[in-house]
Amino acid sequence: MKTILRLTLALSLSFAALGASAQSNVLRVSAIPDEAPTELQRKFTPLGDYLKKETGMDVQFTPVTDYAAVVEGLATNKIDMAWLGGFTFVQARIRTGGGVVPIVQRAEDEVFTSKFIVPIDSTAKTLADLKGKTFAFGAPSSTSGSLMPRYFLLQAGINPEKDFKTVAFSGAHDATVAFVAASRAEAGVLNASVWDKLVESKNPNAAKVRVLSTTPTYYDYNWTVRPGMDPALQKKLTDAFLKLDPANPAHKEIMGLQRASKFIATKSSNYDGIEAAAKSAGLVK
Repeated sequence: MKTILRLTLALSLSFAALGASAQSNVLRVSAIPDEAPTELQRKFTPLGDYLKKETGMDVQFTPVTDYAAVVEGLATNKIDMAWLGGFTFVQARIRTGGGVVPIVQRAEDEVFTSKFIVPIDSTAKTLADLKGKTFAFGAPSSTSGSLMPRYFLLQAGINPEKDFKTVAFSGAHDATVAFVAASRAEAGVLNASVWDKLVESKNPNAAKVRVLSTTPTYYDYNWTVRPGMDPALQKKLTDAFLKLDPANPAHKEIMGLQRASKFIATKSSNYDGIEAAAKSAGLVK
């Protein structure tokens, strides 16, 4: 009986170890929901296949319903790596006491901008002309769809809560364009990358609106890994992104979907300006 018990215990421990080993070979990836879930999945699939080849791990992409879920997933080790906006990264940095690590960003994210849009037949010529009108931001935690546009509006002497007739949150950049195109808002703001993509794809909503103004540049998106990730895996992931080259036919689709000319290394201090803007807006302490 003792022999059987010992054998049973040994088998149980072996199965547990196998389960842990299997789980450790899974790279759990997510992204802030700044576009429709189907679009996020479409954009990630070729990149996920590439990362699987580069790391030898099973790469699983899990969409989430809101920005806070990505932050919490990284903080509780339920997500290993995530595509974050600048403000979401700041929130994750605060939530984890500096534990999360931004590894790469697109070259475009060093000089990111947002676009203020109005209906194509709007008489507005400047941001000041938007006073008294209805306005749509993206998601409340969006860097390029809310935080930085709000910061630049305040610098221009426009207080959204006081100077706009109403303020709404569409939830995503493409949704903001739909809002303005359908006259659910008389103006709105979204990130330049999504705007360019909608124009290039001849999106019918984009054809009904025009750009009124473009913000100054700021740092935005990055790929961030969870606290405590094995440094060897962190380096392998970083190197995989840095190796991507649009001149390489095998990488061209990945880079096109990511709207990246190339990926470059990044660091936490790049986002100190975003944190300062968030503090000035009273969004973080």
